[in-house]
Amino acid sequence: MTRPNPPTTPEEYIAGLDEPRRTHVQTLFDLIRKAAPELEPWMVSGKIGFGKFPYQGKSKACSGEWFKLGLASNKNSIMFAYAEKLPKASIGRSCINFRKFEDVDLDVLREIAERTAKADFSNWMM
Repeated sequence: MTRPNPPTTPEEYIAGLDEPRRTHVQTLFDLIRKAAPELEPWMVSGKIGFGKFPYQGKSKACSGEWFKLGLASNKNSIMFAYAEKLPKASIGRSCINFRKFEDVDLDVLREIAERTAKADFSNWMM
């Protein structure tokens, strides 16, 4: 479902969430900002993106800017776009989804944010 007036800033996005999800997403937002301050937050495709990089898809028609690290509140989980070292999370190609905030190892997410900030995205393809 599309919101009639989607949030235009990460702050609006977080403020629009119900508790306890608002507090959980704010905690993760603050963790990322502290661990990777060089990754500026922005809104992209209904998610909070951190950092930007240009990408080129396999076809010339597929190109644009994307986030290095993403954060979103989905219906049944919180999405942290990256993957590694989180046994209770559902991990896809590039996303970590977790149902219970309490199951997340914040030290691992902090490490992911720090490593992502330093990663080279210059040859990344979608």
